[in-house]
Amino acid sequence: MKKLSFLIAILTLTFTVVVVAEGNKTDGDKKEVKAEEKGIQFTEAKWAEILKKAKAENKIIFFDAYTTWCGPCKLMQKNVFTREDVAAVFNKDFINVKYDMESGEGLKLAGKYPLEAYPTLFFIDAKGKVVKQVIGYQTPEKLIDLAKSVQKKSPKAI
Repeated sequence: MKKLSFLIAILTLTFTVVVVAEGNKTDGDKKEVKAEEKGIQFTEAKWAEILKKAKAENKIIFFDAYTTWCGPCKLMQKNVFTREDVAAVFNKDFINVKYDMESGEGLKLAGKYPLEAYPTLFFIDAKGKVVKQVIGYQTPEKLIDLAKSVQKKSPKAI
Protein backbone atom coordinates (compact mmCIF):
# COMPACT_ATOMS: atom_id res chain seq x y z
CA MET A 1 0.00 0.00 0.00
CA LYS A 2 2.88 2.36 0.79
CA LYS A 3 4.39 1.65 -2.65
CA LEU A 4 1.10 2.50 -4.36
CA SER A 5 0.76 5.76 -2.41
CA PHE A 6 4.35 6.64 -3.26
CA LEU A 7 3.76 5.90 -6.96
CA ILE A 8 0.61 8.04 -7.00
CA ALA A 9 2.48 10.90 -5.31
CA ILE A 10 5.31 10.70 -7.88
CA LEU A 11 2.86 10.63 -10.81
CA THR A 12 0.91 13.56 -9.38
CA LEU A 13 4.11 15.56 -8.91
CA THR A 14 5.28 14.75 -12.45
CA PHE A 15 1.91 15.73 -13.89
CA THR A 16 1.97 19.01 -11.96
CA VAL A 17 5.47 19.88 -13.20
CA VAL A 18 4.46 19.17 -16.81
CA VAL A 19 1.29 21.28 -16.54
CA VAL A 20 3.18 24.20 -14.97
CA ALA A 21 5.93 23.97 -17.62
CA GLU A 22 3.37 23.98 -20.43
CA GLY A 23 1.57 26.91 -18.80
CA ASN A 24 4.80 28.88 -18.68
CA LYS A 25 5.54 27.99 -22.28
CA THR A 26 2.15 29.30 -23.37
CA ASP A 27 2.66 32.51 -21.41
CA GLY A 28 6.06 32.93 -23.04
CA ASP A 29 4.53 32.43 -26.48
CA LYS A 30 1.94 35.10 -25.70
CA LYS A 31 4.67 37.51 -24.59
CA GLU A 32 6.60 36.81 -27.78
CA VAL A 33 3.56 37.53 -29.95
CA LYS A 34 2.93 40.77 -28.06
CA ALA A 35 6.56 41.80 -28.52
CA GLU A 36 6.29 41.19 -32.27
CA GLU A 37 3.08 43.23 -32.40
CA LYS A 38 4.97 46.11 -30.80
CA GLY A 39 7.88 45.77 -33.20
CA ILE A 40 8.39 46.58 -36.84
CA GLN A 41 5.41 45.41 -38.88
CA PHE A 42 6.80 43.62 -41.92
CA THR A 43 4.59 43.46 -45.01
CA GLU A 44 4.30 40.06 -46.63
CA ALA A 45 3.80 40.44 -50.38
CA LYS A 46 5.45 39.87 -53.73
CA TRP A 47 8.23 42.31 -54.56
CA ALA A 48 6.25 43.92 -57.42
CA GLU A 49 3.41 44.64 -54.98
CA ILE A 50 5.85 46.13 -52.47
CA LEU A 51 7.18 48.53 -55.13
CA LYS A 52 3.62 49.58 -56.04
CA LYS A 53 2.77 50.13 -52.39
CA ALA A 54 5.91 52.23 -51.87
CA LYS A 55 4.96 54.39 -54.84
CA ALA A 56 1.32 54.74 -53.73
CA GLU A 57 2.31 55.68 -50.16
CA ASN A 58 5.35 57.72 -51.24
CA LYS A 59 7.64 55.77 -48.90
CA ILE A 60 11.06 54.17 -48.96
CA ILE A 61 11.23 50.37 -48.59
CA PHE A 62 13.17 48.97 -45.66
CA PHE A 63 14.30 45.52 -46.81
CA ASP A 64 15.85 43.04 -44.35
CA ALA A 65 17.78 40.45 -46.39
CA TYR A 66 18.37 37.53 -44.01
CA THR A 67 18.86 33.77 -43.84
CA THR A 68 17.46 31.29 -41.36
CA TRP A 69 20.93 30.22 -40.15
CA CYS A 70 22.30 33.75 -39.61
CA GLY A 71 22.98 34.45 -35.92
CA PRO A 72 23.13 38.27 -36.22
CA CYS A 73 19.89 38.16 -38.24
CA LYS A 74 18.18 36.32 -35.40
CA LEU A 75 19.55 38.77 -32.85
CA MET A 76 18.24 41.74 -34.82
CA GLN A 77 14.83 40.11 -35.11
CA LYS A 78 14.76 39.45 -31.37
CA ASN A 79 16.48 42.53 -29.91
CA VAL A 80 16.16 45.35 -32.46
CA PHE A 81 13.09 44.92 -34.66
CA THR A 82 10.89 44.31 -31.59
CA ARG A 83 11.80 47.58 -29.87
CA GLU A 84 9.05 50.18 -29.66
CA ASP A 85 11.37 53.09 -30.48
CA VAL A 86 12.61 51.35 -33.63
CA ALA A 87 9.07 50.35 -34.63
CA ALA A 88 7.80 53.90 -34.16
CA VAL A 89 10.19 55.16 -36.86
CA PHE A 90 9.95 52.25 -39.28
CA ASN A 91 6.20 51.61 -39.11
CA LYS A 92 5.45 55.29 -39.69
CA ASP A 93 7.93 56.14 -42.42
CA PHE A 94 8.78 52.95 -44.36
CA ILE A 95 7.31 49.95 -46.13
CA ASN A 96 9.01 47.15 -44.17
CA VAL A 97 9.78 43.80 -45.79
CA LYS A 98 12.04 40.87 -45.09
CA TYR A 99 12.99 37.97 -47.29
CA ASP A 100 14.91 34.79 -46.61
CA MET A 101 17.50 35.16 -49.36
CA GLU A 102 17.89 31.41 -49.75
CA SER A 103 14.28 30.53 -50.52
CA GLY A 104 11.23 31.71 -52.43
CA GLU A 105 11.35 35.18 -53.92
CA GLY A 106 14.47 35.89 -51.86
CA LEU A 107 16.51 33.84 -54.35
CA LYS A 108 15.38 36.08 -57.21
CA LEU A 109 15.99 39.25 -55.19
CA ALA A 110 19.51 38.07 -54.29
CA GLY A 111 20.31 38.32 -58.01
CA LYS A 112 18.90 41.84 -58.25
CA TYR A 113 20.42 43.07 -54.99
CA PRO A 114 23.81 41.35 -54.57
CA LEU A 115 24.83 40.43 -51.05
CA GLU A 116 28.20 40.18 -49.36
CA ALA A 117 27.04 39.09 -45.90
CA TYR A 118 24.00 38.68 -43.67
CA PRO A 119 22.11 40.53 -42.55
CA THR A 120 22.10 43.12 -45.30
CA LEU A 121 19.66 45.95 -44.79
CA PHE A 122 18.53 47.90 -47.83
CA PHE A 123 16.67 51.16 -48.13
CA ILE A 124 15.11 51.12 -51.61
CA ASP A 125 13.00 53.69 -53.43
CA ALA A 126 9.73 52.94 -55.23
CA LYS A 127 11.61 52.45 -58.52
CA GLY A 128 13.69 49.66 -56.99
CA LYS A 129 16.88 51.71 -56.70
CA VAL A 130 19.03 51.20 -53.59
CA VAL A 131 19.21 54.43 -51.60
CA LYS A 132 21.35 52.97 -48.82
CA GLN A 133 22.76 49.56 -47.95
CA VAL A 134 24.28 48.44 -44.64
CA ILE A 135 25.77 45.10 -43.75
CA GLY A 136 25.74 43.37 -40.39
CA TYR A 137 24.07 43.69 -37.03
CA GLN A 138 22.86 47.19 -36.18
CA THR A 139 22.04 48.43 -32.71
CA PRO A 140 18.59 49.98 -32.24
CA GLU A 141 20.13 53.45 -31.99
CA LYS A 142 22.21 53.02 -35.13
CA LEU A 143 19.25 51.63 -37.08
CA ILE A 144 17.12 54.63 -36.10
CA ASP A 145 19.95 56.98 -37.12
CA LEU A 146 20.22 55.19 -40.48
CA ALA A 147 16.48 55.57 -41.06
CA LYS A 148 16.63 59.29 -40.27
CA SER A 149 19.63 59.81 -42.56
CA VAL A 150 17.82 58.05 -45.42
CA GLN A 151 14.80 60.25 -44.89
CA LYS A 152 16.90 63.41 -45.05
CA LYS A 153 18.52 62.28 -48.31
CA SER A 154 15.27 61.03 -49.88
CA PRO A 155 12.31 62.95 -48.55
CA LYS A 156 10.21 61.43 -51.34
CA ALA A 157 10.28 57.83 -52.45
CA ILE A 158 9.35 58.58 -56.05
